[in-house]
Amino acid sequence: MTITLDDILSAARVGETDDWEFKRAKGGLPDAFWDTYSAMSNTDGGVVVLGVGEADGTYTFDGLTEKQIATCLKTLMDGLNNRSVVSRNLISADDVEAVPLGAARLLAVRIRAATRTERPVHRTQNPFGTTFRRAHEGDYRCTDDQVRRMLADAAPNGGDHRILDGYGFDDIDVPSLDQYRNMFSASNVGHPWLKLNAKDFLERLGGWRRDRSPVREGLTLAGTLMFGKIAIISAPEVARQYFVDYREKLNPAQRWTDRLIPDGRWEANLFQFYTRLWPKLTQDLKVPFRLEGVQRIDETDVHVALREAVVNALVHSDYSAPGGIVIERYRDRFVIENPGTLLVSQDQLRRGGVSECRNKALQVMFRMIGSGDQAGSGFGRIQAGWESQHWRAPALSTQTNPDRILLTLPMLSLLPSEALTALEGRFGARFRGLSKHEVLALVTAHLEEGVSNTRLQDLMPNHPDEIGHVLQGLCAKGLLTAVGKGRWKRYRLIGPGYVDLFADSGDANSAGLDADSVDLDGDSAGLPGDSVGLNGDSAGSGGESEDLEAIAAPVARVGKAKPALMRATILKLCKSDYRSLERLAVLLRRNRNNLRHSYLAPMVREGVLVLRYPHTPNRPDQSYRAASALN
Repeated sequence: MTITLDDILSAARVGETDDWEFKRAKGGLPDAFWDTYSAMSNTDGGVVVLGVGEADGTYTFDGLTEKQIATCLKTLMDGLNNRSVVSRNLISADDVEAVPLGAARLLAVRIRAATRTERPVHRTQNPFGTTFRRAHEGDYRCTDDQVRRMLADAAPNGGDHRILDGYGFDDIDVPSLDQYRNMFSASNVGHPWLKLNAKDFLERLGGWRRDRSPVREGLTLAGTLMFGKIAIISAPEVARQYFVDYREKLNPAQRWTDRLIPDGRWEANLFQFYTRLWPKLTQDLKVPFRLEGVQRIDETDVHVALREAVVNALVHSDYSAPGGIVIERYRDRFVIENPGTLLVSQDQLRRGGVSECRNKALQVMFRMIGSGDQAGSGFGRIQAGWESQHWRAPALSTQTNPDRILLTLPMLSLLPSEALTALEGRFGARFRGLSKHEVLALVTAHLEEGVSNTRLQDLMPNHPDEIGHVLQGLCAKGLLTAVGKGRWKRYRLIGPGYVDLFADSGDANSAGLDADSVDLDGDSAGLPGDSVGLNGDSAGSGGESEDLEAIAAPVARVGKAKPALMRATILKLCKSDYRSLERLAVLLRRNRNNLRHSYLAPMVREGVLVLRYPHTPNRPDQSYRAASALN
C-alpha cells in the first residue's frame, strides 16, 4: 500500500504512536533506526519516516535531498542483508517509498510485524541484549527472560507441547480428567476417543506425548496445566509462575465479595479453575427465554463472548511469565489479565482470520468441550457479543515489565442516560448542540476519566485524523483539555462551575482554597493506573464513584487536612483497588505534585503503599494500592 504525504501529515497530527516514528536522517540513516526496526518487528510493525524532526510533540518537515535519500537507501539495504547488523530482513522493495515534499523528499520505510516463528528480530547475531520491543515510551531493550520467551514461542508446535522429563500419569489429578471426559462425552456423543483408556485419551488431547528419537514419553506441559496437581504445576521446572485468581468486587465497601485462588482446598489446575469460575462469572447475566426447535437455549451472545475472552486468556497465557491470570468482576465491567504478549498485531487481532496460539494443545482441549475458537475469529466474537447489548466496545491493551495483556469488557451503554444528563448539566446548551461523534467523545471522557484518539478508534469507524479533529474541536470549544504530548496525549473534561483539576495554575489562591487543594498541573499524562480503556479504579457514574467520594470527603471538603488524616484516607481509597495519581488527586481535591511528593512517594518507601508497576516507577500510568490489601 502506497504511503502518501497526506498519510504522513495525518500521523504527525495525531502524534507519534506505536506504529509511526519520525527521524531526521540528514547525516544518513541513524543508527537508532535499527533499534526501531527490531522494536516494530517484535511488536505490531509500523512506519519510520526519515526527513522529519520531532521535539515535544512538534514536527519539523526538513525533507532529504536526492543524495541523502540514496545514502540512506544503500545503508538500509546493506544492513538488512548483514546478519551482524540485524538478524532478519522483513522489508521488500515495495516497503520503501520516497514521498515528494516540495523540492525535497521524505523516505518512508514500512516495517511489518514478524510472525511468531520469526521472532525475536534482533541486532547483531546474539539476541540477548540486542532485541527491542515497542511501547508508548518508544523502543526499549528486552530482558533476557523476554528474549527466552520469544524463542520458546517460536517453537512450531506451541509452548505447551514439550514433554516434562520425570513426570508421569501419577502427577495427574484423575478426578479432573474424569470430569473433563464426561464433558467431552456430552459435547461429542459417540466420539471414538471415548473408547480409549485414560492415558491414550490424554495423548489424543495433547496432554501426553511419545517421541521416537530419542525414545521417551511423558506428560506434556499442556496436560499438566490442564489436569495436573497444583504441587506439580508450580514446580520450578514446570510453571513456577503459575497462579490463577478470580476476584469479585460487587460491593466497593468490601475488599472483595468472592474470591477463587489456589488455597489448598481444591486442585487449582486450569480445568478446575475454569469449571469453578464460569458459574461465578455468569450467575447474574440475564438469559432471555429462547428456543431452537424444541430445545431451550440458555446462553446469549454475551455468554459466548465472555467464554471466548476467558478461554483466550487461559490458552494464550505465557506460563513462564510473572503475574498469573487475574479475572475481576465489577458491577459495571469484567477485567481479564493474563501474562505474556500478543502473537499477532492488535490490528490483525481485530480483523481476525489469523490464528496464532501460544498453547495449541490447551486450545484443543478447550475446543473439544465446546469452549474457544481456532479460526482466528475469537476477538470478533467478543466484540459481537458486546455489540449485541449496545455496550461500550471492549478495550484491549498490553503492558511491559512485566508483559501482560489486559482486556476490559464494560457493561455500560455506549451513551448511558446518566452520563448524558451529567454532561448536559455541566455544559448546558453547548452540549445539546454537539455532533454525535463529539457527544461520544465527551461521554467517554466522562465515563473513563479521559479519552484518547486510540480509544475512540474502538468506538467509532472514523480515521484517526478525523478523530483528532473532533478532539481538537472540543478543546477549542472549552469542553476538553489536552494532557500530555505525542503518544501520551489524552483529553479530559473541563467546564464551568468547577475547578479545572488538570490545568496549570497561575494563582493557587484564586479559587479561594488552600494552595494544597487546587489546580493540578499537567505533568502526568497517559492512562490512569489500572486502565484498559476503563480505569481499574474507574467510577464512571454512581455506585463505586459515590462510595469513593464518601471516603475522600473528610479531606476533600477542607482546605488543609492533617497529615495523619490524609494518609489514612489514601489507604482507605487504595484498599479495594489500585488508584492512579489522577484519580486520587480528583477525589481528594489536591495538587498532584504535592500529593505525590508529600504522601504517595513516602508511603511507597515505607511499604504501606505498593506500586502496580514496581519496575517502572515513573511511568505516567502508575497506580497505588494499600499493601495490607495484598496480604
